Amino acid sequence: MSNSKKPPMNAKRPPIKKGVLKRVLGLLFKSYPVLLPISIACITISAVVSAIPAVFLQQVTSLIDNSLKAGLSWEIIGGEIITKISLLIVFYVLSLITITIDSQLMAYITQGFLCKMRRKMFDGMQKLPIKYFDTNKHGDIMSYYTNDIDTLRQLVSQSIPTLIRSSIIVATVLAVMLSYSLWLTLILLFGVFLMFLVTKKVGGGSAKYFGKLMKSVAVEEGYIQEMMNGQKVVKVFCHENKVNDEFNRINDELYENSFRAHANANMLGPILMNIGNVFYVIIAVIGGLFCLMGESFHNVSLSGMAFEVSIVVAFLSMTKQFTGNVNQVSQQINSIVMGLAGASRIFNLIDQKPEVDEGYVTLVNAEIDEQGNVMEVEHHTGKWAWRHPHSADGSVTYTELKGDVRLSEVDFAYEEGKPVLHDISVFAEPGQKVAFVGATGAGKTTITNLINRFYDIADGKVRYDGININKIKKADLRRSLGIVLQDTNLFTGTVMENIRYGKLDATDEECINAAKLSGAHDFISRLPNGYQTELANNGANLSQGQRQLIAIARAAVADPPVMILDEATSSIDTRTEAIVQKGMDKLMEGRTVFVIAHRLSTVMNSDVIMVLDHGRIIERGNHEKLISEKGTYYQLYTGAFELE
Repeated sequence: MSNSKKPPMNAKRPPIKKGVLKRVLGLLFKSYPVLLPISIACITISAVVSAIPAVFLQQVTSLIDNSLKAGLSWEIIGGEIITKISLLIVFYVLSLITITIDSQLMAYITQGFLCKMRRKMFDGMQKLPIKYFDTNKHGDIMSYYTNDIDTLRQLVSQSIPTLIRSSIIVATVLAVMLSYSLWLTLILLFGVFLMFLVTKKVGGGSAKYFGKLMKSVAVEEGYIQEMMNGQKVVKVFCHENKVNDEFNRINDELYENSFRAHANANMLGPILMNIGNVFYVIIAVIGGLFCLMGESFHNVSLSGMAFEVSIVVAFLSMTKQFTGNVNQVSQQINSIVMGLAGASRIFNLIDQKPEVDEGYVTLVNAEIDEQGNVMEVEHHTGKWAWRHPHSADGSVTYTELKGDVRLSEVDFAYEEGKPVLHDISVFAEPGQKVAFVGATGAGKTTITNLINRFYDIADGKVRYDGININKIKKADLRRSLGIVLQDTNLFTGTVMENIRYGKLDATDEECINAAKLSGAHDFISRLPNGYQTELANNGANLSQGQRQLIAIARAAVADPPVMILDEATSSIDTRTEAIVQKGMDKLMEGRTVFVIAHRLSTVMNSDVIMVLDHGRIIERGNHEKLISEKGTYYQLYTGAFELE
């Protein structure tokens, strides 16, 4: 049931794009040009302070060692030791203050950054063409806002600060070690080199699977959402076992990628920790040997210090700190790779090309005098006009919106090389009702998709009041069209709010009148709270017919000059259809109407009926004419053929 749309689980995954980390950091600095540097300064101070205890340890140890050799008492050296300890306490307090400030700033920066990213994603998503949503699973799109955003949060709030802090500590400790002993530092750096090789080998293996893991999570989320929406269908056709098998396959794929990613990553920490422990022992042994050699050992250091026990003691402390922070950086590989994979997917959504709109003709309120002159006005008059600026001479002309829609020799294909419509010509004069009938897949809905420019034609012309619709801004074009779709979408909110969706500035009275017109008023009045009844889960507490009536009322309140009714009464029973039809007849008065219907009873009174077959118009005319011709329409009407 879902396999046709689902990509194969073993398909090659897109790699993490280059420059993702640079782009994330660029957006962070752009969003918080003052707070982020302050946070980095706090991280730097706390990192540097964390390296100071080793220096104090060396100085105090050296002082005590030299005092013992010289036979000095506590009274002589005690004051200096207390001074150093007090200074160390001051540094610790400073570190505590900077860590507190940084934690608060990072919480504010991270959540603010994610808020801006979600807003950027959603804003960009509203500008995407319908084709994007037709070709991408909704669960996969939802994963951008949940799973991918969460990995980005970990990257910004945890991985990057840890990387900065550990890098500063490593650099600071390295500088101190070089000032004490070059030989011991070289031994430690050799150990770090081994840690780097292990990280590259093991970490690289986990990184390969983290990209697959992110995609597997999105596929599983999409499948679960699809099964939740189709649970009734699953149960009706007893597909529970088939659905379970498919879920187990997807879940096993997720397990495999997750296991391999985390198995490699979790193995890294213990290996690096033990490498650090081994070199801790090596430095202790070699440092002890250097001390036993005494003056015969020539120490090389940036400070020119002679080698002594205090250096070994400080070095052992710094070895733990150095290898520990190298290990800490390696432990962030999981979050860094996942964060970059999530950020790469997020940027992939943000970078999707928005719907192209090169139109410049706009829809304006208008007044028309007795001579037929069109004038633009600020207030709504019930009349509309197309405002057409001319770049050649800077003039502006106005064309009254009448609802004259004409398609001339139109060809169209959703995919190149697979044509859906062939040489379609439709002429709908103002106030006419044009009906399309034909089997599923004949191209009926596709024609209406071209009229409102959900898709652009491959060849031919579509004109609206004599204007090529490519010249009309899409928002203005769609504002002039009222559409009632076969699949009704109701939003969380009251019934009144759902009707007002058709015209956001509509008054309660206008919404109620629209409901009366569509025939929805009676059942709405019987709801627990009438028009203030809360709807949720796409109006699950209403029948399919009631939901469709609200959708029709929503289109009615918009009061457009052109209506597209795509199976608008398909979910309504015959008795309800009779009620709705009266309202629909009033709604269609004075408007150009395109009707798509399987029930021929709903199209009999159309001015023009067009019969489509495999993307071609094979018959056209009114009901009487087509019946007299005794062609396909006649056979459909008499039941000789079935539409399906």
